[in-house]
Amino acid sequence: MKILVVGNGGREHAMAWRLARSPRSEHVYVAPGNAGTALEDGVSNVDTDVGDIPGLIERARALAVDMTVIGPEAPLAAGIVDAFEAAGLVCLGPHRAAAELEASKAFAKAFFARHDIPGADSRTFDALAPAQAYIRERGAPLVIKADGLAAGKGVTIAHSVEDALAAAADMLDGAFGAAGERIVVEDFLTGEEASFIALVDGETVLPLASSQDHKARDAGDVGPNTGGMGAYSPAPVVTDAVHERILESVIRPTVQGLVAEGRGFKGFLYAGLMIDAEGEPRVLEFNVRLGDPETQPIFMRLASDPVTLFEAALTGRLDEQTVAWDPRPCLGVVLAAAGYPGGYERGHVIEGLIGADTDERKLFHAGTATDSEGRPVTAGGRVLCACALGTDITAAQKAAYDLADGVRWPGRFMRPDIGHRAVELQLHGEES
Repeated sequence: MKILVVGNGGREHAMAWRLARSPRSEHVYVAPGNAGTALEDGVSNVDTDVGDIPGLIERARALAVDMTVIGPEAPLAAGIVDAFEAAGLVCLGPHRAAAELEASKAFAKAFFARHDIPGADSRTFDALAPAQAYIRERGAPLVIKADGLAAGKGVTIAHSVEDALAAAADMLDGAFGAAGERIVVEDFLTGEEASFIALVDGETVLPLASSQDHKARDAGDVGPNTGGMGAYSPAPVVTDAVHERILESVIRPTVQGLVAEGRGFKGFLYAGLMIDAEGEPRVLEFNVRLGDPETQPIFMRLASDPVTLFEAALTGRLDEQTVAWDPRPCLGVVLAAAGYPGGYERGHVIEGLIGADTDERKLFHAGTATDSEGRPVTAGGRVLCACALGTDITAAQKAAYDLADGVRWPGRFMRPDIGHRAVELQLHGEES
């Protein structure tokens, strides 16, 4: 089977790498891909941008691909799946109507209310004065979110009323462009975060392994919000009991609600969750695609054939599938460019990549490109994700940081404590 993966980040590198390892894969194309996908066996880059939907359809036809898989959210929100299907092409992902669950936080909040899905209390505003009045009335801490897509960065956790007022003003004044023309002001939830991703065929839900992302830039979960500084799988906070609660109170009602509203869902449904002290989940956000950087450790643990799973989702046969996982945990550390999530330089040559990968360690490229001399260079804020399997989470953490330490370019930085909750939990368990 020939497969086209749309996207150029670490998520798409992980998808392409894992799909190419399937015995059912003839070849994997990535549009536009990055310096890492260009080097994978059985993978080729295609020079077509993720936003060029007509061009992607033309490429899919010319390459005679059997299946297209969409990585990022922007083309999904733009209706790429609708366009591919209208052209008679097979494409895994939700239609535009279902993608609104991620494309508009205001829509998502109203959807929660209609379908009794647990989340934070919130209000939506398109003008500053009423937003400011609500913030003063509600008090801090609060979370201020741009309504639209902002590459994972349109969220401010405000620990004071002054910070909340400033964030609301910045967003409504154009800090995130059209994405911030409306904002959502919601209560700050306490607990432990987890990412829960399921493959959906329209009716049947097949959960993937749990994971935990680290959104804050700096150690100790402080600093500005990012697209994710690292992740690990599985997440110990998602116990068997919590897993069932998430399915019954969040995932299945969401799928059923989308179907009831004529927005039937196929593809990956991602719930970013806060798990409270009693093990009750509440939704922080929904995404309608695989997470980044969660995909990297999850796909390193995936033991089942992804081609078969994706095909089953497309044909409504997920009820016939089970999914197997490597029992070892996997941890991924994002290596970022100086200045991220703000402005950053591009074009620095990346050293230390050759010979770094093994069967248990993998450098997934995200913001990389190839220069005129064929060298890998930085081309984004999140540049690489160093992933490693380990006998336990402490071993996986050490192996991932050992791998990351071997990679260099001017200004490279990473959070030093990815996986700290799971490591602390393991340490306390060993002490008891």
